[in-house]
Amino acid sequence: MLNSIYLAWKYLTFHKLKTTILISCITLVGSLPINLNLFLAESERQLMARAISTPLIIGAKGSDLDLTINSLYFTSQPPEKITMAEISQINQTKLANSIPLYLQFKARDHPIIGTSLDYFEFRNLSLQQGRFFGILGECVVGASVAQKLGLKVGDSIVSSPQNLFDIGGIYPLKMKIVGILRHNQTADDLAIFVDLKTAWIIEGLGHGHLDLAKSGTPDVILKQESGNIAANAKLQEYNEITAENLDSFHFHGDQNDFPLTAIIAIPKTQKSEALLRGKYQAEKSIRQIVKPTQTIEELLLKVFKIRNILNAIFVLVIFITVIAIILILNLSLRLRQGEMKTNFYLGCSRSTITQLIIAEILIIVLISSSLTLGITLGMNNFNRQVIRALIL
Repeated sequence: MLNSIYLAWKYLTFHKLKTTILISCITLVGSLPINLNLFLAESERQLMARAISTPLIIGAKGSDLDLTINSLYFTSQPPEKITMAEISQINQTKLANSIPLYLQFKARDHPIIGTSLDYFEFRNLSLQQGRFFGILGECVVGASVAQKLGLKVGDSIVSSPQNLFDIGGIYPLKMKIVGILRHNQTADDLAIFVDLKTAWIIEGLGHGHLDLAKSGTPDVILKQESGNIAANAKLQEYNEITAENLDSFHFHGDQNDFPLTAIIAIPKTQKSEALLRGKYQAEKSIRQIVKPTQTIEELLLKVFKIRNILNAIFVLVIFITVIAIILILNLSLRLRQGEMKTNFYLGCSRSTITQLIIAEILIIVLISSSLTLGITLGMNNFNRQVIRALIL
């Protein structure tokens, strides 16, 4: 048998083009369906991991998928807004702890997440450098943001205006970086975190400016009566919060009416979760409560349908490829009739000639299987990076 393998190897190495074509066809047909299923399995794992760690999400009524994706991965368009009053209502039920989220702005294409310090504990996020934000205008950036933009603690980053033609007078805010998070391979790596009030300042709900009573610039005063001073459009607001101007920043209106895009609700018990979900589902309100695992599972069901279609296509392709390979081998044997007769005249038995053909096929299959295994192992780690890039 070893002699047959040696002769088969010499034949295959002599006919390099035919051997390469056969190996390539078998490798591609074998690796495509395997890597597709691994790719989809990794997608499911990463999507579900983030969803499982988030018990409930509360937001405005609309698409539960958009609300979930935006709140978990910060990628889709921001959903309709709710208000801070919703936090008070949840706290009054004493059924769950709540973490506010406000996702409306970006800085250099990275989402700015307005939230509370509870978010970092909830997501088990730790610092690589610096500290968490403590006052207005401070921010903490994800590890990938810092790496991509070359940022370090003490640097600043400016929020991007939503509309270059905004006439509302909302200035981009220059935020000081006080901390950089450790890598945790989630959407948090590509986000910038600020206090809710800082996000509202970017929104224009709060601002800081010169003390009009002490400014010594009468041309900015529109009206002054009974100790109240109204300024005109010449009054320029601060676009950076510093120790010197921090006290000048203030908000107008009731903060219970200030916006949020979502609330992460963390029920205290399973019974509390059921009661809280029942409360929102029973009430005819403009709010909705979403269980991320259910939403992602529904999304994955659609993905699985697509996978089944692709698997059916791959089965057809494999069948056609096998038929083509059999045809190639059959034609090859016909062309090698003279060679086979010569081997027979030299004393080779029919069984030996059959062994030569089987040895050629085995070598091709073995090489193709090794290449398929190598591609699969290489793609397995690559799949994780691709899925993270697509999700994030």
